[in-house]
Amino acid sequence: MDIYVALLSVVLIAKPVIGFGIDPDYEIDIINELDFANAIYGITQVAGLHNNSKAFLFRDVGRAVHAPAHITEKVVKLFRSKSEFTFLASIQQKSSTSGVIFSIHESEHSYFELESSGLREEIRYHYRYKGKPRSESFPYRLADGQWHKIALSISATHLLLHVDCNRIYERVIDPPQMDLTLGSGVWLGQHSHKHGLFKGTIQDVKFIFAPNGYITQCPNLNRSCPTCSDFLSLVQGIMDLQELLAKMTLKLNYAESRLTQLESCLCERTCSANGVVYRDKELWVEPENCRNCSCMNGVVECRRIFCPPANCSEDSLSVHVEGTCCKKCRPKCTYMAQTLSEGQRLLTKRCTECKVTTDPSLPD
Repeated sequence: MDIYVALLSVVLIAKPVIGFGIDPDYEIDIINELDFANAIYGITQVAGLHNNSKAFLFRDVGRAVHAPAHITEKVVKLFRSKSEFTFLASIQQKSSTSGVIFSIHESEHSYFELESSGLREEIRYHYRYKGKPRSESFPYRLADGQWHKIALSISATHLLLHVDCNRIYERVIDPPQMDLTLGSGVWLGQHSHKHGLFKGTIQDVKFIFAPNGYITQCPNLNRSCPTCSDFLSLVQGIMDLQELLAKMTLKLNYAESRLTQLESCLCERTCSANGVVYRDKELWVEPENCRNCSCMNGVVECRRIFCPPANCSEDSLSVHVEGTCCKKCRPKCTYMAQTLSEGQRLLTKRCTECKVTTDPSLPD
């Protein structure tokens, strides 16, 4: 029973527990911060999914719902300093329509854009990667005239898409470009002036620059304790671990018995080098490689032969001799201001060869 408690405790401790509180410096309530001065003819405040926040009906007329400069500056700063964020919104989109829910772009370059296509029944996320546009499409019908809560979370290359508190897509993508410029525009319900106009009601639009920001929209997803189904899965996992442990114990016992048998066997380990088998601690010389070698417990160990100083006399020269590893002293001679050793040849116009001899009758 103790192993059940121990393993269950490990699993529960390893499971992340996320708090409900979000630092207000990392949360932007888009609707409260947007500039509606130019959009009075295109939007109307209406009742939303609930009465805790403002909801606006976006009509199919000219409008320009965007953030003021100081909010854009805050959004740009947070994008530059953070590697993960979550976009949240509650929407009621007119059936079979298409439009942009939220957009951050400069000129025609979209840094972040969430679009719902009622014609193709899919959600599209547009972003930039290394200066090039990227898009991710998720088959899902949002434009059905019903209220939906949507949460798109980005963490480096990891994308999570929740709809109505259900994780419907999880995908690895290229890391989005986060170095937004101050010239970027922050728009709600449209891509820009008169483009990508959303038709329907939008409420609770937020940007959360913190891990797992979707928890603020769906707090029930923050489960610090396992459900009954989770507990049964954990119990099954522990039973599988116990079975594996029993098998490993049998194998370990067998390995220990074999090791005991091997330790009682007086077996000499040999070495093989260049087609020759040597006994343990046997020494040999490899003249072609100028090495002294030995067999140590089945492993060949070689060291380069140590050559002492030649200490040649004044009338001799230290030179390499074919077939030996160390330099030897050989008689020397001087010809045309060059010092040569015995037998060394020097090509001249007369094709002469220096040869040291002790016979005074012979020329040097």
